[in-house]
Amino acid sequence: MSINLEQARYNMVEQQVRTWDVLDPAVLDALREVPREDFAPARYRRLAFSDLRIPLPHDQVMMKPVEEGRMLQSLQVEPGNRVLEIGTGSGFTAACLAHLGAEVTSVEIYPELADRARARLERVGIDRVDVVCADALGDFSPDGVFDVLVVTSSAAQVPQRFFDWVGPGGRLFVVRGHSPAMEAVCLTRLAGGHWHTDSLFETDLPRLVGAEDKPVFEF
Repeated sequence: MSINLEQARYNMVEQQVRTWDVLDPAVLDALREVPREDFAPARYRRLAFSDLRIPLPHDQVMMKPVEEGRMLQSLQVEPGNRVLEIGTGSGFTAACLAHLGAEVTSVEIYPELADRARARLERVGIDRVDVVCADALGDFSPDGVFDVLVVTSSAAQVPQRFFDWVGPGGRLFVVRGHSPAMEAVCLTRLAGGHWHTDSLFETDLPRLVGAEDKPVFEF
């Protein structure tokens, strides 16, 4: 591993992520240890540690490192937690969740992305991630409920089925609202069907497939 790459990784964690009030030692360790550059497409490998969203096929993206750090910190993942990720993408978020000790089921609608993510996870030695190629808003039906649900794309409103997949006391990360100022939130399931909302940051992510905005026709 080149010194320059390791310096870029150090700068990402210390100068970007930590300064965004991401202070959880386990999350910072995951971002240091999981090789982000191995999950970025080859043409963007040198930009893996930049404060940028990295393009993926099918108009998807890897979130900025600071966004990933804040997201992971908000979810308070503990070893043994069952985690459902909607939108595998590059596989990097799933790898970080597994590094935190979670048992991860990651759902990806595009076979190409699912296959590449599986190969990357295997190549870097990340287990405890099951990548499933399915439509999360269609025929996918999970086995039971989860401690944590992570949605790596956006929707104008959170689909009801995602709430149903979170167990008591569980956390749900999702990006909701409209471009260019969408809101990333962590929702915690409370007793009696209530939810507590933590607003995390503003962002702008591609729509979840099947949750695209409907065109507005003017007459």
